[in-house]
Amino acid sequence: MARIPHLSDARLVQLAAAALVAIAAWFALRPWLAEPWRTPGSPELYLTGVVGALLLLIPAAFALAKRSAASANPVAWFNAHVWCSSIGFVLVMIHSGGHLRRAPALLLAAIAALAVVGIWARLKGSRRMAATFAARAPFVAPDEAIRARLRELISQKRRQLEGLDPGADEATFSVTLSHLIRRPRLATTYVRLANEESRLLGARRGIGPAQAWWRPLHLLLAWIFMLGVLVHVVTVTFFAGYVADGGPITWWHLMAWGTRW
Repeated sequence: MARIPHLSDARLVQLAAAALVAIAAWFALRPWLAEPWRTPGSPELYLTGVVGALLLLIPAAFALAKRSAASANPVAWFNAHVWCSSIGFVLVMIHSGGHLRRAPALLLAAIAALAVVGIWARLKGSRRMAATFAARAPFVAPDEAIRARLRELISQKRRQLEGLDPGADEATFSVTLSHLIRRPRLATTYVRLANEESRLLGARRGIGPAQAWWRPLHLLLAWIFMLGVLVHVVTVTFFAGYVADGGPITWWHLMAWGTRW
């Protein structure tokens, strides 16, 4: 199988710039577009939003593939995650119809923040991480109480590992999605112990706040976006009357709960 080249930093910047140009062009041309392309909830914009949301689910699939150890080609997944995110962002901006003062516009803010954090991580964070691994960091030996607690944590982790993944090496093992599905109690306990071990060792203190917290922030924004999309889908599908606020319901829906009488 031919090796798929990794998306270069230059191509990543070009994709981000192209997405911004496409969004700016759509807003500039919006006053001259046909009425359906300027009306939120029209069939055209509804389908545009559906396609955009599906594309934005690809990064979630990428995250699941990584954590389930099921990805045979992580580079291809990463490239797809960047391309689909860029195109999906443009489509959901179009889906908004230019009405950015409504609550669903917060989802667009979450996507924009996700993009900013992700691009920073690729262009700057990856270099800082490489420098961290290449550098000889100063090590301060913990006091006896912390060493005792660390020994206890390692012992507990090894006991959990016997039921979670027999034969795995505690020093290199990490919990994947399959572990969480098959042994949720053992897996969550192991993660808790590993996090406490990392905290006692001060793993985050020596690398700076940006490098230490970009990934938790990226994941938090992703969860906010996913939950927001779920809420949006439920409201427009079942509470179409509430969303329309007395106006016409032009999109596909199951219920019009919330209609004013």
